[in-house]
Amino acid sequence: MAGGGGGHARRAAALEVHDHPRARPRRAAHHPAPARRAVDLQLQGPLPPRRGTAVTAGAGAAPGLLAIDLGTESARVAVYGPEGTLLGESASGYPTSYPRPGWAEQNPEDWWGAVVTATRAAHAAAGAPPLAGVAVATTASTVAVLDAAGRPLRPALLWMDSRASVESADTAACTHPVLRYAGGGDAVEWLVPKAMWLARHEPDTYRAAARITEAVDYLVWRLTGEWAGSQMNAVCKWNHDPLGGGLPEDLYAAFGVPDLREKLPGRIVPVGDPIAPLGPAAREELGIAQAAVVSSGGIDAHLSLLAVGGPRAGRVSVVSGTSTAFVTEIDEPVFPPTVWGPYPDALSRGRWLIEGGQVTSGSVLTWVGEQLLGRPRERLPELIARAAALPPGDHGLVVLDYFMGNRTPLRDPRLRGAVLGLTAGTLPEEVYRAAVEGVAYGTRQVLESFVAGGVPVDEVFVSGGIRHNPLWLRATADAVGRPLRLVRGGNLTLRACAVIAAAGVGGGAARLNELAAAFAPEFELVEPDPGTQDRYERGYADYLLATEATRPVAHRLSAPDRALGSSPAGRRP
Repeated sequence: MAGGGGGHARRAAALEVHDHPRARPRRAAHHPAPARRAVDLQLQGPLPPRRGTAVTAGAGAAPGLLAIDLGTESARVAVYGPEGTLLGESASGYPTSYPRPGWAEQNPEDWWGAVVTATRAAHAAAGAPPLAGVAVATTASTVAVLDAAGRPLRPALLWMDSRASVESADTAACTHPVLRYAGGGDAVEWLVPKAMWLARHEPDTYRAAARITEAVDYLVWRLTGEWAGSQMNAVCKWNHDPLGGGLPEDLYAAFGVPDLREKLPGRIVPVGDPIAPLGPAAREELGIAQAAVVSSGGIDAHLSLLAVGGPRAGRVSVVSGTSTAFVTEIDEPVFPPTVWGPYPDALSRGRWLIEGGQVTSGSVLTWVGEQLLGRPRERLPELIARAAALPPGDHGLVVLDYFMGNRTPLRDPRLRGAVLGLTAGTLPEEVYRAAVEGVAYGTRQVLESFVAGGVPVDEVFVSGGIRHNPLWLRATADAVGRPLRLVRGGNLTLRACAVIAAAGVGGGAARLNELAAAFAPEFELVEPDPGTQDRYERGYADYLLATEATRPVAHRLSAPDRALGSSPAGRRP
């Protein structure tokens, strides 16, 4: 997950350095995870047949689980033991291009190359155990456009790409019943508006495309040779209705892409169910001898519920990195227009998934620190320490975190970031402090929209890059005004993929909650500081007022003729 402009090289690992002892939040005693036990990794149930392969966990060493997380900037891969112990991990990056403001693209071949590199390294670091299962998670709505052989016809449209704003607005004008599950229309970053944009603006490419698919499905194809869609992505991003309607061909026709159904994966697989064994070509490239079972994964942040002990009513997982995602499940559907969902059977059968998001969060802090204030990465801890020493809201500034629009609750891709209240005496640490508080107010705004819409919020688990920036963590707890459960340990998406891989080998989607509980991590409580509440209340009121005051000019500045320009000089490399 990411946001904002700038090249990959200067952004990589920027969040990893925002750590300084003077900024560390006060925390309560940590809560240990339940004692783990090894799970059964014997295949249960049939897989689609593949000639010349055998599904096996191997002999000798205990079988492992391969977890793959394709993020915005890198592929992260880990190998876990059958009891959920991390055995080895690695990462490999790839570049992002920003051809125009609001556009973001990557090469799908770079994804696969990074997965191969990181898998080989992680497997070696783990001691090269035999592997029983594999699962993949990626950013949602990162869309690959491929020919019949699976070769890219153009760069993939990254999740943060907002070029399809007109198409997104057009979906909201439709009255199809399935749109009720999406709050009345598709978000600008989703696959369907992007396909509509391609059909309108690159019709030759659209017609030539045999596949228009998500990054997760592209990687599953590279791993298995099978085109299979994650039910999570299909329900949350393609308007798929698992309760009876399936993929809505009539809706696609109304959107001007009547043949989109033919370009999507034909088989939709619930999260945790097996898809196929690793194919021979993938095994050779990855250096894996076993035909390990590849199971259906999904959206990185959404799957994090499986890594915090499993979904339950009132439990919200907040994954804060370069962007921030909020996800929870509810027992009965509610239909507030300010949140995304409810999505039926997206993760757990018979339950409804709710999501929200800040398009830019950690990326705002990176941009403010490195680009606006000109601090090199190695000097950011010094800046953060000075900012942490300031009282909350004592800077006379408001920073709006809408650098690439607002996803929740305003659903407005044309909002823009702002720094208000600058004077000739404003200090760099004051600007940074205000940016941190602005991002924290954005988090509060999302959680409040959940509660206002009838979505319970009882436990808030936080994870991601926020754990490396104690000032951000402290400001979030204080601005939200409720305890945060900070997950200890590594990447939650990778742990969720380990849960999915274990389920796919041993029982499928029906065992997800059981395995999620078995793989639950430790966490520690971060309590809000009651002495800062009045300051944060005033700051939040200013944040909301500034949002409405700047909306008209933000819309003018983000109009297509203003944002895109008409000449090559207006483009970015």
